[in-house]
Amino acid sequence: MEEFAVVNSGNFVERGPIRLGMVGGGQGAFIGGVHRMAARLDGEFQLVAGALSSDPTRAKLSGAELGLDPERSYTSYAEMAKAEAARADGIEAVAIVTPNHMHYPAAKAFLDAGIHVICDKPLTSRLEDAKKLAAQAHSSGKLFVLTHNYTGYPMVRQAREMIADGMLGDLRVVQAQYAQDWMTEAVESKQAAWRTDPKQSGAGGATGDIGTHAYNLARFVTGLELDVLSADLSAFVDGRVLDDNAHIMLRFKPVGDAPAARGMLWASQVAPGNENGLTLRIYGTKGGLEWAQEHPNQLWYTPFGQEKRLISRGGPGAGAAAGRVTRIPSGHPEGYLEGFATIYAEAARAFRALRTPGGVVPPEVVYPSVDDGVEGVAFVEACVKSSSENAAWTALDL
Repeated sequence: MEEFAVVNSGNFVERGPIRLGMVGGGQGAFIGGVHRMAARLDGEFQLVAGALSSDPTRAKLSGAELGLDPERSYTSYAEMAKAEAARADGIEAVAIVTPNHMHYPAAKAFLDAGIHVICDKPLTSRLEDAKKLAAQAHSSGKLFVLTHNYTGYPMVRQAREMIADGMLGDLRVVQAQYAQDWMTEAVESKQAAWRTDPKQSGAGGATGDIGTHAYNLARFVTGLELDVLSADLSAFVDGRVLDDNAHIMLRFKPVGDAPAARGMLWASQVAPGNENGLTLRIYGTKGGLEWAQEHPNQLWYTPFGQEKRLISRGGPGAGAAAGRVTRIPSGHPEGYLEGFATIYAEAARAFRALRTPGGVVPPEVVYPSVDDGVEGVAFVEACVKSSSENAAWTALDL
């Protein structure tokens, strides 16, 4: 872990981990454990407070299991925000890992309290709330980090750097897909229950849960801006209200004098034989790239008219962007948890920079922001609107 010295009020010099709180992520919650592992992987954060469940008894039990001080194991996020803001040793950042409908009120409370926010995606369950949250984040002077964890993978950063350097030429075709099979039949579980409930998940099912990841990844790697989309959403399982399969056509805005790129996005949770099949293929005038999340340490690069080439994480051909988020030597797999950890590490670098009055976040520090979150929610709502209008071409409401 890097050590940074920062002067706070008076002459006190502070070193060490960033004090972190968590909302949600208590007993039985998968994603809360993921966030906690990611936050501590590089030694940059220490979890010191939490409102880990909306059920007071479960919140206290969850806090005790994690070894939290009982006085800092809260029964509501509102109580936690108020109490931690009043402490000299209060949390500097909060991780929000609740179902989607709770992201807005919780994030708002901590921004009001002057605390940085790290929030799971999608940003909110409603576009109106996403826009309000973005406006508040920008005016607060606090940072808002969205955990689109796949943007933290070294080979994703490698692909982004290669495209920015012009190695693919003018981009023409973007194909993104995220296929799973765990909801092929009706599923009775906590994880499935809130994802299929529009009051908790929002307007999108698979579109919001995994389609936003595929869309964000395509945007992050290519840098292209969406013009319009055409979506065909389906709910194949009887009684399911929200979509479990989505086919989406994408038209991007032109870059310079080149013809505008076209894209296709498929998101499905009813595709037997697929576990976590997030893939991205990008083709331009000079070559193509292919990356698959289930083989995250490999990136295939094909210059036009030449042989296909494999770039491995930490190996020959990997550049600076991938190198700065690579932890271990090549041949030792890095994946899901490390991708999350990279977002936390980038957040830590940003938070530390702002500990010093007048501090500026270094330009090489990259993480998904509240604005990316707004675009993700706008993407979901545009897909739902387009599908309801027979796949009409629809622009994002930004």
